[in-house]
Amino acid sequence: MNDDKPEQTGLKTRGELRRSSRWYTIAEFSLLMLLIFAYAGDAPPMVNEAHYLVKAKSFWDPSWCANDLFVASTKAHTTFYAIFGWPTLFVSLSTTAWIGRFVAWSLLAIGLQRLCWTVFERRWLSLIVALVWIAGVEYGNLAGEWVVGGIEAKVPAYGLILFALADMSKRRWNRVWLWLGAASALHVLSGGWSVIAAMVSWAITERKREDRIPLLSGWLFGGGAIALFGLVPAVALTMGTSAEASTAAARIYSYYRIRHHLLPADFLPHWYLRHAVLIVVTWFLARRYVPIETGLRSLAGFTWGAVGIAGIGMIVGLLPAFAPDLAAKLLRYYWFRLTDAVVPLMLAMLVAALIIDRARTWSRIGLACCALALMLVSVSSFDRMRRGVPPSVSNVLLGRDMGASRQVQHQVMKDWIAVCRWARLSSPQDAVFLTPRHQQTFKWYAHRAEVVNWKDVPQDAESLSEWNRRFLEIYPQRLGFVRVTIRYDKLREYRREHGVRAMIVDRRVTGENLPLVRLYPTAGEANATYAVYELPQD
Repeated sequence: MNDDKPEQTGLKTRGELRRSSRWYTIAEFSLLMLLIFAYAGDAPPMVNEAHYLVKAKSFWDPSWCANDLFVASTKAHTTFYAIFGWPTLFVSLSTTAWIGRFVAWSLLAIGLQRLCWTVFERRWLSLIVALVWIAGVEYGNLAGEWVVGGIEAKVPAYGLILFALADMSKRRWNRVWLWLGAASALHVLSGGWSVIAAMVSWAITERKREDRIPLLSGWLFGGGAIALFGLVPAVALTMGTSAEASTAAARIYSYYRIRHHLLPADFLPHWYLRHAVLIVVTWFLARRYVPIETGLRSLAGFTWGAVGIAGIGMIVGLLPAFAPDLAAKLLRYYWFRLTDAVVPLMLAMLVAALIIDRARTWSRIGLACCALALMLVSVSSFDRMRRGVPPSVSNVLLGRDMGASRQVQHQVMKDWIAVCRWARLSSPQDAVFLTPRHQQTFKWYAHRAEVVNWKDVPQDAESLSEWNRRFLEIYPQRLGFVRVTIRYDKLREYRREHGVRAMIVDRRVTGENLPLVRLYPTAGEANATYAVYELPQD
């Protein structure tokens, strides 16, 4: 026998099969990345990128916008800032966003590939799962959660959670705890709730087995040690704070600033309906396929754990009428975040099981679900492309002139970038500005501090209370929280207290001319949307 002759397997050598498998994997990964890009590949900054990356830039360069309340406040997601913020030392914020997106999206794509292969051992199903998952999250969420989007801490955290779910389906619990520990280090809430849901899954799938893998192990505590990189900074937010200040901050956060994500009473009725439909359909399909596909059992347990966490959150949501202070503190933990992400994922996996079902009727139902998801994702993607401006500067997100045409929104964005560029070139690096209420990207474009910003809410109790005081003062309720006052005594006070010399105004809100010295635009300059005025001195 010739030892040099390659071993044959069918018509191809094993080496050829490995190379072919590698190319299939790369092709599947590439198509997943293309799908994600088509859905979320808007120009930076996306909704939360200006919020996260300015903080990450400050982490690596503390002198940058050091006079800004949000930037200078205690940093909660230090692991994320450390890993994803260093490019800001060498490239722009926009380039940093694209680098971060590529890394985070790659984790999601590879995680989905691993999960689908371990459960079904078939190629290309991850594309169907991704499509249905994206549609399910956007159109079936309860509290406004999303997974596929711009770079922020939870996106790579969910990628690591997918790695954990893939290993969970093969009962590799030692790896599960390490992956979830890493996810918690990036985003303590997404990762932390996933640990609880994983324990529920362990209880459902392992507890009664004779060969069960123990829950309490060195791997679990090892994952906990990794999670400390996210937990310690989160705990530090409340250290050294009085009980009264902590309670006041919690009330601001849960009942005012983030109530649309946290407070069940603030959720719209159709949000409950759509998420309930998602849960019921998932439960119905799970009854058929979980007993057949053993790899789905752990994911089903994880999903019911997430739903259980949300159920406890609903009970907490009843407390404000009886114990408002306690409820405010408990509601801060985003009880509905995991169910918004995981129930659609479970449904997506079940749709994949439908498609490969040998029964033609069930397979057709799966294909119909896939077609519906494709239509919904296409509509969302087309709407973003039609708008043609980054989501963070779109009129839809900012709630101002939402019916404006594409051309109008483009012009408003160009005017906004122009006034930010003027602020950057015409002021020292430590300058502080008053900015329009309906914006969240001034620091991104101008690289200058601002007195207060609705989007950029600090996390620590002291800074959060100061943020609330400033916001109510700068945008008083008597003016509808939409504009800065032009009373000379208040403007002089802002100049003394905050060191602010100029304010940028939206001329659609304030009108064309204010009784103040206009700094921009002047002769030879054009900006139909924004103007800059100097604050009066004592």
